[in-house]
Amino acid sequence: MKYFVYLLSVCLISCKQHPKSENTSVASIESTAKTETPELKIYPVEHATAVLKWDDIILYVDPVGGADKFKGYPKPDLILITDIHGDHLNIETLEALDTEKAKIIVPQAVADELPASFAPLVDVLNNGASKERFGVNIEAIPMYNLREEAKNFHVKGRGNGYVLNKNGMRLYFSGDTEDIPEMRALQNIDKAFICMNLPYTMTVESAADAVLEFKPSQVYPYHYRGRPDVSDVAKFKELITAGNPEIEVVQLDWYPNVPY
Repeated sequence: MKYFVYLLSVCLISCKQHPKSENTSVASIESTAKTETPELKIYPVEHATAVLKWDDIILYVDPVGGADKFKGYPKPDLILITDIHGDHLNIETLEALDTEKAKIIVPQAVADELPASFAPLVDVLNNGASKERFGVNIEAIPMYNLREEAKNFHVKGRGNGYVLNKNGMRLYFSGDTEDIPEMRALQNIDKAFICMNLPYTMTVESAADAVLEFKPSQVYPYHYRGRPDVSDVAKFKELITAGNPEIEVVQLDWYPNVPY
């Protein structure tokens, strides 16, 4: 029953927030991009979903919501999926995308959910494993809950966060997690994408405390709408700035057309 409620809340978020028009233009998509360097552009799509253009490589992170949300983006070279929940894995979206030449990086639990037709595209990474694809080194980082009341949402070993390394730049996508020791032990992270929504992941305070420990150069709050509340990302920024003003908090629009 809890999982049904979880999926229903995800559906309500997705339905309420953002459906991009079928006429989305490349120009309007470009206007949402965060240009970090000439080599890296970050496009927030919605909630946990992002598109990255890194040199000439296109990465999709947790693509959900239907193919229309990806109109105007180049087809993916790499697809990273963190977990089995509906705001991270949507088979209908994957089937509608042009993935013919893509590699899909997933934990085993996600691989078990995918149709057999995807088998030639799939690389399974378990926690702690790594693989290089298209010049990007991908390391699977654990993601799981610590609070007793939340442990069944994300059990240890099922899902992956990811550290991506290319040309000496290191990006971290947390997936659905709390402030676990494996996150706190990360080193030399340039850009960290950190979740913070209750009851499924962690509080703003826990997220900030972990970030202050592993000290990324930049941190991007994402995945911050929960049920029923929206996490206070302004407070998150205040905590980070007070604790270490050298860490830049970058706020992108992960929920277009939805008031914060």
